[in-house]
Amino acid sequence: MPDGPQFRVAEASDAELLLDFMQAYYAFDGHGYDRGKARAGLIALLQNPNFGRAWLILDGDSPVGYAVLCFGYSLEWLGRDAFVDEFYLREEYRGRGWGKKSMAFLEDAARQLGVRTLHLEVMEGNSAALHLYETIGFHKHQSAFLSKWIDQNDSKPERSR
Repeated sequence: MPDGPQFRVAEASDAELLLDFMQAYYAFDGHGYDRGKARAGLIALLQNPNFGRAWLILDGDSPVGYAVLCFGYSLEWLGRDAFVDEFYLREEYRGRGWGKKSMAFLEDAARQLGVRTLHLEVMEGNSAALHLYETIGFHKHQSAFLSKWIDQNDSKPERSR
């Protein structure tokens, strides 16, 4: 069996597994979770490669996490950019180098998909993730990340923290 993570592009048939991972990730990070709304967003992503890509992270044949890139375009960032929108590993796979290897995979995949810049955000207090991302070359900015729900019917539940 290979040492370290393996990756497989997620398909629509993986939706329920991905939703379970999303629920665990959102609970860990303190995000609100509504399975129906999460399903709608996930299915749209899985069905339209112009939106981004999702991968299952595998230990052999066993799914142990997932990662998602969502595409954008920015003049500031000189073209196609992407957010590492979601990245989750089961707890027993953290602190073993799997995060660093998974991020290297995402960076290579993004490069192959024509992405010039990767972005991500880290919840306050998640010092382990912040340390990992800074170690592999991500930098903080002086700007603040702001968001606004345009259609309140589509907004997620409030954060749980």
